[in-house]
Amino acid sequence: MRLTLLAVSFGSLLFAAATPETITGVITDTMCGAKHTMMKDKADDECVRMCVKGSKDYALYDGKSVWKLSDQKAPARFAAKTVKVTGVADAKNMTIKVTSIESAE
Repeated sequence: MRLTLLAVSFGSLLFAAATPETITGVITDTMCGAKHTMMKDKADDECVRMCVKGSKDYALYDGKSVWKLSDQKAPARFAAKTVKVTGVADAKNMTIKVTSIESAE
């Protein structure tokens, strides 16, 4: 009986930890983050796309933190735009396992 209760409690904790949430922010890349100052002659969306073509990844800047996104295809059409990303956030690794991305504008 105790083992069953323990298993159910542990399972509930895992389920709660993996609950999707929605975070609003700007699609950026893991190199530039909040500011796109390295390519002064390029618009922010061009900078994001160029960085991702290199070795960087799409990310979400929420006004405080830069979150690396698990989905690297869907953010391409939202480069430098404000979006709502729904997924499971991992604050320890600063990643979001993306379920969906939609425009917030």
